[in-house]
Amino acid sequence: MLPSLLTPGVIEDFPDPRLADEEGLVAVGGDLSRERLLRAYDQGVFPWFNEGTPELWWSPDPRAVLRPDDLHVSQSMQRVLRKNPFELSLNQAFTNVMVACSQDREDGTWILPEMVEAYSDLNDHGDAHSVEVWENGRLIGGIYGVQRGALFAGESMFHRRPNASKVALIVLVRSLAAVGVELLDVQMMTPHLASMGVVSIPRADYLAQIAELTSKSVCFESLVDPD
Repeated sequence: MLPSLLTPGVIEDFPDPRLADEEGLVAVGGDLSRERLLRAYDQGVFPWFNEGTPELWWSPDPRAVLRPDDLHVSQSMQRVLRKNPFELSLNQAFTNVMVACSQDREDGTWILPEMVEAYSDLNDHGDAHSVEVWENGRLIGGIYGVQRGALFAGESMFHRRPNASKVALIVLVRSLAAVGVELLDVQMMTPHLASMGVVSIPRADYLAQIAELTSKSVCFESLVDPD
């Protein structure tokens, strides 16, 4: 199937992601309005595009996901968590986390200013969240993503000190599990994520789960202790 062309300002459902092209591209164009973004995540679709291109909307196959019970924390990371060397916060520097995630990437970034503006608006409405890691008042790590009921779509993370992003991810997963989030979507697999318990599942399986997950009422307002 050729990707559908979306019209800016006209909010419609996305095409069936199961009909995406071989790379997972579902649609082109549209805008980054709050309503369109939320519809995208509810349908298993997310935006990812570079500067100078139109909005591109993806649903890759397979999909990389983590169930909180499957989170693997190495012994060395358990020791780090017990020492609790960092300060942690929730939604205190969402935009700063996004900007930090966009920096120092050798292959460029998809976290463009318009993405930062759009996702910061989601955060203002309680639809997106960030976990921040601090050291002596300086932001040294973090992670952000979009929450839809019992589904959390992790978007990106960064670190400026060893282990800072791992701490952010572990605390995020444990905190989400505590309030009833059942699945963390990280979109695409990396060796680092695989070492922490992330697995790849067929897109069809992912899409079959998200309708029920996104319909659940889950309130994410605080973090659990890191250890």
